[in-house]
Amino acid sequence: MTNEHQSDANAIANTNQLDNGWIQVKVPLPFSLKYVNAYLVPEQEGSGYTVIDPGLHTPEALAAWEFVLANLGLTFTDIIRIVLTHQHPDHYGLAGLFQQRSGAPVWISRASQQYAERMWGPNRVLADELIEVFRLHGMPNELRQGIKDNLESFVPMVTPYPAVTYMEAGQPFRFGGIDWTTIEGNGHAEGQILFYDEASGIIVCGDQVMPDITPNVSVVPGETEDPLEAFLVSLQQLSKLEVSLALPGHRESFVDFTGRCEGLIAHHARRLDKMVVLLQEQQGAEATGFAMCELLFGGRITLNMHNLRFAMAETLAHLVRLEKQGRVELLKRNGQYIYHAIL
Repeated sequence: MTNEHQSDANAIANTNQLDNGWIQVKVPLPFSLKYVNAYLVPEQEGSGYTVIDPGLHTPEALAAWEFVLANLGLTFTDIIRIVLTHQHPDHYGLAGLFQQRSGAPVWISRASQQYAERMWGPNRVLADELIEVFRLHGMPNELRQGIKDNLESFVPMVTPYPAVTYMEAGQPFRFGGIDWTTIEGNGHAEGQILFYDEASGIIVCGDQVMPDITPNVSVVPGETEDPLEAFLVSLQQLSKLEVSLALPGHRESFVDFTGRCEGLIAHHARRLDKMVVLLQEQQGAEATGFAMCELLFGGRITLNMHNLRFAMAETLAHLVRLEKQGRVELLKRNGQYIYHAIL
């Protein structure tokens, strides 16, 4: 570890000892989220640890982990299981390296792994498919190329690729001495798995429900046609659980899980209403998806390709939902899609 990375690790690799004996590791990220929550879960009788969502493969993140493990008197060989709630790079990226150093199996859902292969694998096609969707919805070429370059930049941050073992929602999954109920949480990431223990009321909720952050809900070619509907249905189902402690992928743990689910549902209802008003205010009460993205997020969104991708895909997810609700109409004109407000 270089002195520079050691300094970064000391400054950034914060850990929290949770009441249940788990260790929350805040693994640094090189973008606005700042860190991702990984969880180091002790197994029974000192047999080792399960790691949930190790983080993105960057020198800073690896240095942070090396610092944390050394501080706890552990090595990578103490890791006996790696569990991925979902496939996004800030959760998935270090899994392959951790597997190489520990020999531990990597568990993920089949749908999540399929996304990872389509986005970053040797025969990756998803970035091109997404860029084509953005073209059809009016995004200029130079921005599309910038997004493609940004997506490609993540390849080294998710390699080496792990050899994975599949887990399935609805089937019990055991770690930390608990047989967890596994729940699929779609909308943010197809195939995302949440872990719930009814006896303790603990839920490991990945990025499906987070305090202070509204999870991104994006159109993904080849996946759920209406991801916002899938997300809202998931939230309605999750809100019925008796939760005493929610452990999210970002920010701090929280207790008002039902309230947060309801708050996210209300947020998206307001967003949908706002988009209809914005569209009605445009000339002819119509606009491209890209124009709607700029109206929603402001022109400065085009200065950051990482943020622009999320903003554009989320705008389209809301427009799809509005179309399904019969509040907007999708037209095709001169090889481009246009949304028209139904007055």
